[in-house]
Amino acid sequence: MSTPRDPAAGPLVRVRGVTKSFGGAAALKGVDLDLYAGEIHALMGMNGAGKSTLVQVLCGVHPADGGTVEVSGRRQGALTVRKARRLGISSVPQRRELAMGLTVAENIMLGDLPTRAGAVRWKAVRSQARSALTGLGIDIDVERVAGDLTVAEQTMVEVAREVRRGGKVLILDEPTACLSAKDAGQVRTLVRRLRDEGVAVVYISHYIDEVMSIADRVTVLRDGGLVRSAPAAELDPASLVRSMVGRDVVSTRPERPAPKDGHGLTVRGLSHGRALRDFTVEVRRGEIVAVLGPAGDAQSRLFDLLSGRRRPDAGEVRVDGRAVPFGRVKASLASGLRCVTGDRRSLGLVQGMTVDENLMLAGDRFARRRLHRSGHLARRAAPVRTTYGVVALTGNPPVGSLSGGNQQKVLLGKWLETEPAACFLEDPTNGVDVAAMADIHTLVDGLAARGVAVLLASSSAEEVMRLADRVVVVSAGRTVAEHDIHAITRDELVATALGGQPQ
Repeated sequence: MSTPRDPAAGPLVRVRGVTKSFGGAAALKGVDLDLYAGEIHALMGMNGAGKSTLVQVLCGVHPADGGTVEVSGRRQGALTVRKARRLGISSVPQRRELAMGLTVAENIMLGDLPTRAGAVRWKAVRSQARSALTGLGIDIDVERVAGDLTVAEQTMVEVAREVRRGGKVLILDEPTACLSAKDAGQVRTLVRRLRDEGVAVVYISHYIDEVMSIADRVTVLRDGGLVRSAPAAELDPASLVRSMVGRDVVSTRPERPAPKDGHGLTVRGLSHGRALRDFTVEVRRGEIVAVLGPAGDAQSRLFDLLSGRRRPDAGEVRVDGRAVPFGRVKASLASGLRCVTGDRRSLGLVQGMTVDENLMLAGDRFARRRLHRSGHLARRAAPVRTTYGVVALTGNPPVGSLSGGNQQKVLLGKWLETEPAACFLEDPTNGVDVAAMADIHTLVDGLAARGVAVLLASSSAEEVMRLADRVVVVSAGRTVAEHDIHAITRDELVATALGGQPQ
């Protein structure tokens, strides 16, 4: 149970009227924000609402164009990254920033290794790192290599590192994205402990239910401006979504035509090391079958194997009854199978290329002839932009400049406008806002309605209940259950995925 903050003490950080523009486009429009010690303050908004820009101003990445920032009652000049850290403001980004080849201890102590006579005192490194973890109730062996940790453990190590460095204000960006329910619960427990220790926590998340369960206060940004800031107890999910989007967002399950006879996508006995063991599923044309399990448990390996990036140890894959050769990306594409990765930044999109170039990259003509007149490329890309609802502030910018939701729509448009017979979608709504999520769900519904066989890998029970006709539950690489979606409740589905009983 947290100790209520003392309003008389004043905010640890006070932001007033902060503005910031990039190339004439206003990213922040006079934003106010108060952060109190011992409080979890959720920062909400759609992709592109200004959350990242506000965080970057607080962390000294970008200077504000106008407005003021006070820390502990003292007005600050232009913040730099070094100055923000000295003031105790730090962040843990969604993309982990650990040195994956180093140990946990080395990561926590990096930049502050204790030495004697010029030599690192490794025993002290391990001891101090262990103290940083145990002080936050984290039980992780400091001699483990960071690359061997789960995503949740990596998050905890980064948090411990920032707290050890004197973090008084800790900004957590999507800390539970793509985590299993168990791992997400561990991270939330850590966040509550930070609050109880007097840290001011800024919590950024697209998960409405999570925010309502953990936040003490919620601030909503929309189109760069402050829309609402209130105690979480005064809000409800529907009003929070309305504040974020500016309208009601309804994502209901539509009526779809019955799946066709025969199997559009057949996977039998697919195995690869310990990650995937004898995985079997059949998906009819016009059907959506979900694979539910902890993030990283089989889903990513399925992408590698089905797309042809890796060869399995055993098994077979067929599209419309025809065998798909393994280990050959071109053969997988030629079969009519399209695989959309959950890692849009590294594997899905070419960040330095424009929106239109990315949209057309999977088309045969563009793949053979990379050089196109811009007008021709724009004419070909325009209907895809419209179909997938891609919005850019300027005409045809680099895709990396778009919000996460728009990048995801570009990725889907790139592959799904190439007339697939079957497709595999890996966490298609990871890191997108509620409006983009509803749009993407509609696009997936449309795929099935067109007769495409859709295999969906998701770590979200809500998404599975919304989209799937059937669900296959996977644990430790093995299929542990299969259900018709109409014959199971959400709580029963979660319990099955976790190997327990519904609460």
